[in-house]
Amino acid sequence: MSTNEYIQIGSDRQLFVDDYLINSMSGVELRLHTPLPAGTAFELSEPWEGVTCDYHTVFKDDNTYRMYYRGSSHEGYTIDELLESGETPVPAHPELMCYAESLDGVTWTKPDLGLIEFEGSTGNNIIWMESTGDMSPFIDGNPDALADQRYKGIVWRRNNVFAVASPDAVSWRLMREEPILTEGPFDSQNVPFWDPWRNEYVIFTRGVIGEGGSFKGGYRWIRRATSNDFLNWSPLELIATGAPPHEHFYTNGTTPYLRAPGIYLSFPRRFLPDRRPREDSPWPGTSDSIFMSSRDGRHWERTFMESFVRPGISPRGWTSRNNLMSSGIVETGETELSMYVLRHRDFPSVHFERVTIRKDGFVSACAGFAGGELATHPLVFEGEELELNYSTSAAGSIKVEVQDEGGNPLPGFALDDHPEMFGDEIEGVARWSRGTGIGSLAGKTVRLRFWLKDADLYAFRFR
Repeated sequence: MSTNEYIQIGSDRQLFVDDYLINSMSGVELRLHTPLPAGTAFELSEPWEGVTCDYHTVFKDDNTYRMYYRGSSHEGYTIDELLESGETPVPAHPELMCYAESLDGVTWTKPDLGLIEFEGSTGNNIIWMESTGDMSPFIDGNPDALADQRYKGIVWRRNNVFAVASPDAVSWRLMREEPILTEGPFDSQNVPFWDPWRNEYVIFTRGVIGEGGSFKGGYRWIRRATSNDFLNWSPLELIATGAPPHEHFYTNGTTPYLRAPGIYLSFPRRFLPDRRPREDSPWPGTSDSIFMSSRDGRHWERTFMESFVRPGISPRGWTSRNNLMSSGIVETGETELSMYVLRHRDFPSVHFERVTIRKDGFVSACAGFAGGELATHPLVFEGEELELNYSTSAAGSIKVEVQDEGGNPLPGFALDDHPEMFGDEIEGVARWSRGTGIGSLAGKTVRLRFWLKDADLYAFRFR
């Protein structure tokens, strides 16, 4: 970036999921953080659910948290010798879609919807059962969306993708009989949503890339297409992830991160088909979930090759196609976000585990006790104060300097003018000797210099 260029950030929150804002770092690294287990959300033991339930989507709708997931129990996945005393797997049955809801994202119920008959009864939470149960719904944020299509989604069957809509989030219908996408493969959780920043619909589907990946001549991958009306789509194109080698991305879990406009996050389930950690496993391979980010939806950062969610200490976490992250992130507290992980796939103990991470806490700019600094590219902002999402040790601290576009400290905003800031806050406010006010610099080109000691800086914004 030349000295005449700057990044217009306005008052939008800025995350350190990549090096987009960073001009230099010394003694600082970008560190991926992993979510914490928060207990079982609910088990999947109903006769219409089963040991191969997955493909779950979650979102908050006003005061209601909604989750959609596949009910599935395939033949041959469970071996009787692996079961504990008294365990009985749900018998195999056709795939279908189920619905659960919550008032807090922690305690979930499976409402008796009475919509679809299963084995002679409509006393269940089934919302869809036509050829395949893989449905990915979302709230349509398009201001021109019709009232009876407030919720949209897709289903796939016979390797075609179809559009569905609902006025109430539980009663679904096809938007038309013809498919909207026909160039497979689509045998995965394909994820659509309304892009609030580009004012268009986006879908991320399965694809194939490279050679020698043992899946139709290549590796399971991710494709992207866009639409203005949800029915007519641009050609599907493979996403780009740069230099790292190809891996099997069994799913994608892509979502716009609404707390930081312009940033998209993705949580692919990484599949390693040649690994069999358990010789008694009914299927070869094992899986975990990873983390990627993007600023345009086409080019994705694989800064972190490490796992975002590991299989865990339980032997039942190490079977094939396990540890899938939910499609969707929800706020469940003043400081936390929640996602939901498929655990114990292939076993009667299969369940969704809730995991939490601090708001904006996916990645931090991190320095150890020796300290380090990070300087940004030239920025132009709007606002009166600088808000930091940060955490330090008891002995750690953060200091902030505001510079001109040439890197020179501005009077009153030098590092020595900023008292040590320590603690753990989602919305901490930077303060200099002159106070917190920084509005006099709004609209001007500045750089930020952060000094960190035994500290993590997750995000910042001007407000």
